[in-house]
Amino acid sequence: MKRNNSITGLPGIEVGQAQDDEALTGCTVILCRKGAVGGVDVRGSVPGTRETDLLDPVNLVDKVHAVVLAGGSAFGLEAASGVMKYLAEQKIGFGFGESRVPIVPAAVLFDLGLGKPGRHPDLEMGYAAAAAANAGPVVEGNIGAGTGATVGKIFGMGGAMKSGLGSACLEVGAGVLVGAIVAVNAFGDVLDPASGQIIAGARPAKLGPMKMGGTGQFADTLKVMQTLAGRTILRLATGGNTVIAVVATNAKFDKAQTTKVAQMAQDGLARTVRPAHTMLDGDTVFALATGAKKADVSNVGAFAAEALAIAIVRAVRAARPAGGLPAVNNI
Repeated sequence: MKRNNSITGLPGIEVGQAQDDEALTGCTVILCRKGAVGGVDVRGSVPGTRETDLLDPVNLVDKVHAVVLAGGSAFGLEAASGVMKYLAEQKIGFGFGESRVPIVPAAVLFDLGLGKPGRHPDLEMGYAAAAAANAGPVVEGNIGAGTGATVGKIFGMGGAMKSGLGSACLEVGAGVLVGAIVAVNAFGDVLDPASGQIIAGARPAKLGPMKMGGTGQFADTLKVMQTLAGRTILRLATGGNTVIAVVATNAKFDKAQTTKVAQMAQDGLARTVRPAHTMLDGDTVFALATGAKKADVSNVGAFAAEALAIAIVRAVRAARPAGGLPAVNNI
């Protein structure tokens, strides 16, 4: 039985978070003190990552000790160094003489410009998040890597909405669990997959004499992209978006199988974010296999997609207004 309905429902997984509420940025650490087999799938075109090459199944290292999700764009990758420092002090990592070398992959999202400028997740913030890691239910919304997350940015930040961080955990059967944690900072809109309705995304805007997006609550990014103005916006837009996530299972998988779980989990992103995996997004999903449960990789991958979809919806529903942007509950 899972202990809670978040990724920490899996034995051996802990989550720690830290943020700067003035700068509207932060980081989230997914800790596995005993190590976990790792995989990754990078499907967006503007990713910001660290230590992803070693997760390739053809490479030697097969276990990681933490994964970091952070804001701050490329600056935020420094938070992983703080997590390494904390883990090394705890004697966690691969042994090298008297030293330990923790393996800490990371991915970042672009949240620059929403809060007070010039401050980003750094070594100290990463260390603080790692030191705060625990197995309790994950706090969701404007916290950790979700502190400055936003969605629906085809009209720029002025027409966007606040998003955040979410988590979920599902039981596949026979004691096999699948969990997910995600920071949702997408270019596109977020849909409820059960209804197909947009629940957070671009708000209607007026561009010159034209009102874009009709008269509804949301503009519908796909419909805007069909217009001349929308196509012009896309040509001028730059990448500043991404969904970064970790899915985890207590199944016993090797690196190739764990990587397959990460690939399949991307389907959950595609079901809830429209459009997904664009040239303006850096969508990255890590996968961790922590346990000894026998399981079918296709089964686990299918439920990893389900868990990620649930976590994405929870991320936007838990968000609160910040940086002058509305959230789901006050639009």
